[in-house]
Amino acid sequence: IFLPNSGNKEITWMMLEAGAETDVVNSVGRTAAQMAAFVGQHDCVTVINNFFPRERLDYYTKPQGLDKEPKLPVKLAGPLHKIITTTNMHPVKIVLLVKENPLLAEVEALQKCYRVLDLICEKCMKQKDMNEVLAMKMHYISCIFQKCITFLKEREDKLDGFIKSLLKGRDNDGFPVYQEKLIRESIRKFPYCEATLLQQLVRSIAPVEI
Repeated sequence: IFLPNSGNKEITWMMLEAGAETDVVNSVGRTAAQMAAFVGQHDCVTVINNFFPRERLDYYTKPQGLDKEPKLPVKLAGPLHKIITTTNMHPVKIVLLVKENPLLAEVEALQKCYRVLDLICEKCMKQKDMNEVLAMKMHYISCIFQKCITFLKEREDKLDGFIKSLLKGRDNDGFPVYQEKLIRESIRKFPYCEATLLQQLVRSIAPVEI
């Protein structure tokens, strides 16, 4: 366990990459993220909660069991890992990260990526130390990738059209309705209804009209 009380995000990230355990508890039963939150180091909490070791993704770049081909081509592991570990979850930011990488901005590549994200989501929910936050994040990115595929297939302006749709505001008040509906749809499609995080999100969003 490590205690990121100094508030240094870079050091926290370096320690995570060096193999620091995030789910071990200290003498008072708190994890590193909980301790960082307790002392007000919320940037460090964000880094810890968004960390996903590259080797966990690389697992899918090798054939498993009876598979003849890996689920994720090696060339896609780097670009996908960059998106998985980003702390900016705005849908426009995620689409821009897809758009800036030619290897990723293709229908077949995105199909492989979102299927891997769905597998990681499932593993996060079924492992002994359930990680609902990471599961929800993987599911959310997967939903955005699937929407990217729709725009790549159906729209001439492709991902630019997706970004415009996300940014377009309602005429009377500028509210981004498409963006709001996309986020709500991703929450509604989360397959693990018993998840505490899902129930909290639904309770927060349900009373709020678009």
